[in-house]
Amino acid sequence: MTTVLIVDDQPMQRFGFRMLLESQDDMAVVGEAGNGTDAVRQTAELHPDVVLMDIRMPGLDGIEATRRIVASGARTRVLIVTTFDLDEYAYKGLRAGASGFLIKDAMPEELLSGIRAVAAGDAVVAPSLTRRLLDTYVQHLPESTAAGTVEPVPDERLARLTEREREILTVIGQGWTNTEIASRFHLAESTVKTHVSRILAKTGARDRVQAVILAYDTRLVNPS
Repeated sequence: MTTVLIVDDQPMQRFGFRMLLESQDDMAVVGEAGNGTDAVRQTAELHPDVVLMDIRMPGLDGIEATRRIVASGARTRVLIVTTFDLDEYAYKGLRAGASGFLIKDAMPEELLSGIRAVAAGDAVVAPSLTRRLLDTYVQHLPESTAAGTVEPVPDERLARLTEREREILTVIGQGWTNTEIASRFHLAESTVKTHVSRILAKTGARDRVQAVILAYDTRLVNPS
């Protein structure tokens, strides 16, 4: 059973989410919150598997709430819910530690599969969409990062990786799927999954989305 905390300042939106989630045999809504402060408090009390997090709310917004939930060390994962015209907020949410984001007008099955994916430790955002999002908001990175090809920034997390793991992290940052990586490096997909798991463990990245951000921050990948 996947437990979910719904966070949105719109009562009707929360009601819609609750009706959808409670129609599923493998999901249970353990609480609702209308602002970020209440979301942080309820997460600490209820320990949900997933927080379905809105971004724009009065008082403490969803980005800061996400940051506090992740910083607390809770096992709870955060799924940001946004709209296309709020991509910048989604980017900030991912950097705050969210495991992915969805669009509010997503189909019900997309929302349900996204929650299940996040609960299982996967990232919701497709690699290609992640890449486009980070490219679009590259101005949030240091100016030298966007000024052309530069050397990777020294980072102790990269130093923990083998040469092959560093190569795979680079192509993960470029939006490659496991299938594409397996083909490129002539590896079995199961081997690629093992490499990805080791990369996440060694770098402390929570999921694939955070690994992509690491690749950008350390300049293994330069914005296109």
